[in-house]
Amino acid sequence: MVIGTTGFFDGVHRGHLSVINSVCSLAKECRGRSVVVTFWPHPRAVLQQDAAKFRLLTTLDEKRNLIRSYGIDEVVVLPFNKDFASQTTEEFFEKYLVEMLGIETLVVGYDHHVGSDVNQTQEEMFRIARICGITPIRVEECTTDEVDSKISSTRIRDFIERGRVEEANILLGYRYGLEGAVVEGRRIGRTMGFPTANIRLYEPLKLLPDDGVYIVWVEYAGKTYRGITNIGTRPTIGNGNERTIETHLLDFNEDIYGLSIKIEFVSRLRSERRFESIEQLKEQIGKDKESCYKIIPDINVNLR
Repeated sequence: MVIGTTGFFDGVHRGHLSVINSVCSLAKECRGRSVVVTFWPHPRAVLQQDAAKFRLLTTLDEKRNLIRSYGIDEVVVLPFNKDFASQTTEEFFEKYLVEMLGIETLVVGYDHHVGSDVNQTQEEMFRIARICGITPIRVEECTTDEVDSKISSTRIRDFIERGRVEEANILLGYRYGLEGAVVEGRRIGRTMGFPTANIRLYEPLKLLPDDGVYIVWVEYAGKTYRGITNIGTRPTIGNGNERTIETHLLDFNEDIYGLSIKIEFVSRLRSERRFESIEQLKEQIGKDKESCYKIIPDINVNLR
């Protein structure tokens, strides 16, 4: 028996996890197979619903890896385009869930809908599922008292856009991260005694936290380091226009230009600001390092 669920799963947050856990539990009970059917690219990018401003919580690889890490047997990624979007619910169920994947039980979130006939109620969607030979199961809304918020991709985006990475991490169930290649910068940080890795994201549509200074974990070459990341226009030493992601790795002194690193946000230290002199900036960075050591006192501590 095949137990499945479908959706975009941007962020693969704790709300998504409640659905994924239900799929895995049902599959285990009936000794069946668990499947997640997702899409790429995001429908809002294809259908041009505020596409210019829309940003992703997870890249395709991040999404796939997170879903698999929670115990799902198979992740199926369907290409999303305008022809795909024009399918009715029944067409989607028949072509992909029944004929392609043999899904017999479909687990969905409390507000999930599929197909071009989006104005239908979820009960109507469930009726169509039963006609197609699929048993639908609804998972109720997931909330948390930790940040007094329902768990949703929209809410998480809002937290990240405001730099509130700690609240975002609570809703995600893991630390929000960025991954990219270290590119050549102006090397000003090195002349100040604080060399930084200037990161160019692999996925340019990945959502950036609000401008500011953050304490982060840095993953490089299989090892983990403490770090301080500045996101913004570097008003003291920059030209005031280009937005950059620069990370100073603590207790680290290697040349890593052209190599890949990942940063995971622990907390926000302060807003980005302009200092009257380079000396004032150096003094503040020194204080930021002290704060980082206090918040992450041990490199082996798990702040997930």
